[in-house]
Amino acid sequence: MKIALPSRQNLIDDHFGHCEYFTIFTVDKDNKEIIFEETVSSPEGCGCKSNIAQTLSDIGVSLMLAGNMGDGAVNVLNNSGIEVIRGCSGDLKTVALKWLEGVISDSGDSCHEHECHN
Repeated sequence: MKIALPSRQNLIDDHFGHCEYFTIFTVDKDNKEIIFEETVSSPEGCGCKSNIAQTLSDIGVSLMLAGNMGDGAVNVLNNSGIEVIRGCSGDLKTVALKWLEGVISDSGDSCHEHECHN
């Protein structure tokens, strides 16, 4: 399984649409471990109006662990087959491992500050 994390300096970026890059972890859910790591460049501008959801879906991403994200971005990702869990913060690997342990769930927090999220 592949999970994506909006990233900035090895931390979850607070805002999906303006992250520096996406970290993609291939994980083994049964053994609760990260088995491969790669990065995908972030598009310029607002994430929900870019092709990033399709790009991530095309490489097999099925889950995004994110900080804050607008409903528009959640819908675009969901429509590309990517589940979204919001409210994550901190070190990328720590967040991914906590999710594998079942400690992280969606906060439901939505960002309403930018027009591209409507």
